[in-house]
Amino acid sequence: MMSERKELDKHFMRLAIQEAEKAFRSDEVPVGAVLVRQNQVIGRAHNQVKLLKDPTAHAEMIAMTQGCEAVGSEHLRGVTVYVTLEPCPMCVGAMILARIDRLVFGAREKKTGACGSKLHLLAETRWNHRFPIEEGLLEFESAALLQEFFKKQRQEKSR
Repeated sequence: MMSERKELDKHFMRLAIQEAEKAFRSDEVPVGAVLVRQNQVIGRAHNQVKLLKDPTAHAEMIAMTQGCEAVGSEHLRGVTVYVTLEPCPMCVGAMILARIDRLVFGAREKKTGACGSKLHLLAETRWNHRFPIEEGLLEFESAALLQEFFKKQRQEKSR
């Protein structure tokens, strides 16, 4: 049972990485997110901050909007969020408000990560909702895409 769940987790994280690759091709920070309920994808997105000229257009936020539409509620009970990069405070806050069941992320984000890297929002016990976090799933693949993106950005700036 446990290995079956781990295989499903890897499958859904690979879908999130595919979303991150779309962001990379669109010159967006390559982060992808997938929302899953009862082993069905109910939301999938990549960062679209530049495209939409919207600082809130993170992969997680867009995918959660899709997920809420899919379930017909502002709450995402029974949902696991898979994201390639540790979510920021805004995204973790939205996950708390949406009452997700679980978060699985790939790479840590030292500058803005809100699951332990910069701060840990869920360490605060006074929230009305908390959820388990699993980190490091397909971390290398997620981090490699980000490293390649920022290397490319630096090279273009130096020209």
